[in-house]
Amino acid sequence: MTVEAGTTGDALERRQEVFRRWAPYFLLALGTFLAVVTAGLITPFNDQRTVAAVLVGAALVLELCWSSIGARHQAPDRVSIGYYVLRWAIGFALTLLNGFFAFYAAAGYYDADERIPGPRTRRFALFACSIPVSAAQASGIPVHDAARWLVFAGLLIANNALLTVAKHFADQEEARSRARAATIAELQQAHDENAALQAQLLVQAREAGIADERRRLAAEIHDTIAQGLTGIIAQLQVVANTSDPATVKDHVSLATDLARHSLGEARRSVHNLAPVGLSNDGLPEALRKIVDQWGERSDVRAEFTVTGTPQHLHGEISATILRITQEALANVAKHAAATRVGVTLSFMDSEVTLDVRDDGKGFDPMSLPARTRTGGFGLDGMRARAERIAGSLTVEAEPGFGTAVSARVPLVPHA
Repeated sequence: MTVEAGTTGDALERRQEVFRRWAPYFLLALGTFLAVVTAGLITPFNDQRTVAAVLVGAALVLELCWSSIGARHQAPDRVSIGYYVLRWAIGFALTLLNGFFAFYAAAGYYDADERIPGPRTRRFALFACSIPVSAAQASGIPVHDAARWLVFAGLLIANNALLTVAKHFADQEEARSRARAATIAELQQAHDENAALQAQLLVQAREAGIADERRRLAAEIHDTIAQGLTGIIAQLQVVANTSDPATVKDHVSLATDLARHSLGEARRSVHNLAPVGLSNDGLPEALRKIVDQWGERSDVRAEFTVTGTPQHLHGEISATILRITQEALANVAKHAAATRVGVTLSFMDSEVTLDVRDDGKGFDPMSLPARTRTGGFGLDGMRARAERIAGSLTVEAEPGFGTAVSARVPLVPHA
C-alpha cells in the first residue's frame, strides 16, 4: 500500500513538473496562432504586427533561457521573480495588441507558487495576471470610456473572486494530500515497528521454548528413565542376595521389562525433543499420526477430527499445538484410565482451537496437586506454552466424568 501511494505521488509530481515546463510554450503558441488568424480584424496595421512579432520572439527567447537555467532555481529567488515579471510584461503588452495573447499572460496562474516568495506577494502576482485576462475579456483596457471602465473593473473583480475560490480549494486539497502522506508515513512506521516487535516476540518464544524443552526433558528423565533405572537396581540387588533360581528368574524378568520400558521412554523423550513430524507434514497430518500412534501404544480408542478450513500455520503456532497435544495425551495415559479419547483441531477466522477429551476417571481441578519432580499433571506447562503465543488453555474435569483440555491460540499464517 505504501509503495503504491509513493509511486502515485511521484508520478503526479512528474506530470505537474512537465506541465509547468511546457505550459508557457503551449499558451504562447496558442495565442500566436489565434492572433495570426484574427490579425486582419484585431491587428490590421503593419506596425502592430511587427511589434507583436518582436514580442513573440522575445517571449520565445525568454522561455528558452528559462528552460536552460530554471532547474537551478527551483525555489523562489530573484532570478525566478525576474523571469515571472518579465514574462508578465511581455504577455501584457501582447494582450494590448491582440486579446488572444491573454492565454500567454495566464501562464502566471500556474507557477506563481514556484516563482514568487511569500503568500502576499503571490496574491499580488496573481492579481497582476488577472489584469491582461480581464483586458482581453473587455476588448482592451478602456482609456476614455467610463462605461467600459466599469465593465473592466467588474471583470477584474469577478476574475479575482473566481481565482480566490479556486486557490482556496486547491490549498485545501494540498493540505489533505499532505495529511494523507503523513498518515501513510505513520502507518508505514507503525507497520515496521510491529514487524520488528513480532520478530522480537518470535525470538523470545523460541528461547522460551528451548528452556521449556530442557525442563521437559529433565522431568521426563527423572519421571521415567531415572525411576526405571532405580527399579532395575532394586531387582538386581534382590538377585544378588538370593540363591533361589525361581526368584532370580522372576526378578531378572522384571529387570528386563523395566529396562525395555525405560529404553522406550528414552526414545520417546528424544523423539519428542523437537516436532519432527512438522518437517514433513502439515499440522493436521502430524497430529493424526501422533494420535494414531498413541492409540496403538496405549491400547485406547483414539479419534482425530479436523473442522474448518486447514491452513498452513506459522512454525511456532504449529509446534505449540503439537506439544500441547503430546502433553495432553501423555496425561491421559498416565492418569485417566480412559477407554476413549477424542482430539479435535478447529480452524476459525482468527484462532485455532485444540480440544482433547477423554472418558477417564477425571479429577477435581480445585484440588489439583502442584507439579513435582516425581509426577504431576503437566497442565501448568501446557498453559505456559499457550500463553507464550498469546493463547489460553482451559481444563474441564469432574471425578468420574472424564477430562476436557481446550487450547486456543491465534491463527497466524505461515509467512
